[in-house]
Amino acid sequence: MKYLLAGAALALMSLTGGAAVAQDYPERPIMMMVSYGAGGATDFQARIVTMTAGNEDALGMPIAIINKPGAGGRVGWNWFATQAEADGYTLAAYNIPHFIAQSIKGGVEYSADSFEPIANWGADPAVFVVAKDSPFNSMQEVVNYAKENPGKLTFSGAGLFVGHHIAALQLEKEAGVKMAYIPTKGGGAAAMKAVIAGDVMGGVNNLSDAFRAQEAGNVKILGVFDLERNAFLPDVPTLKEQGYDIDNASVNFRGVMVPKGTPPEVIDKLAATVPEMFKNARVAGKMKAGGSPMHIMTREEVQQMWAARQETLQELLAGL
Repeated sequence: MKYLLAGAALALMSLTGGAAVAQDYPERPIMMMVSYGAGGATDFQARIVTMTAGNEDALGMPIAIINKPGAGGRVGWNWFATQAEADGYTLAAYNIPHFIAQSIKGGVEYSADSFEPIANWGADPAVFVVAKDSPFNSMQEVVNYAKENPGKLTFSGAGLFVGHHIAALQLEKEAGVKMAYIPTKGGGAAAMKAVIAGDVMGGVNNLSDAFRAQEAGNVKILGVFDLERNAFLPDVPTLKEQGYDIDNASVNFRGVMVPKGTPPEVIDKLAATVPEMFKNARVAGKMKAGGSPMHIMTREEVQQMWAARQETLQELLAGL
């Protein structure tokens, strides 16, 4: 009997201990790792959506952004999967399809099973951009050049098997052309700079980065890799509208995740609080001003999205 009582007491302590952790968490500032460099779309948006974390109606503690760029996100996510503390004080921004596509192709130390999603803040379609003085004014002109000059049309993107690369692969397959995709070392910001500087003939980039570059008069946006036109670019047709049967597999979903093994009670508190934090009016205003489409999803919705994207990407990347 005494062993039964002892076991019950331990179980009760475990339950009350978990409740205490959830009630007290967080007790100190939180770090959120971004796998891309400062100034790119993920970094830009991560700083906005976490700006109210310290408010009493949010987490009550600030979130500091730490950049660990390299290899299209691989450097940061490898670190997060293998070295980050699973205590709720080390979060990371995720990018889908990026880390799922990279795990499918191999050579990394993570998969979707390495992480626990918390909430999604945005959905950023890929777009095709050219410099403001480019002779190209439509996707048809881009494709015609690529057909006449196989492998000679250079265009930049943020890395291999990121959303930009997925869009590029779809375009090459659907248009029946071969182009020279050049992944940059500095993520989307560096890829955009390469277009503006004329180092490449075009680029696939995030709508949010491209929107700001177009507003500054630096680029032209020729097409959106999504199923519908975007409210930020109502005059820019989708690739599908321009005759290319390309879906939304490359749309860049961004959100927050924690390492596998994070206490369930911490996950539950984050999952309840973070989506509401994203809905803050100041956050929404700054995201809109920056041309950054928001798409808030709960933990359960993100889990479903991850599973669906994994199935789509396995089919798309088969044989590559």
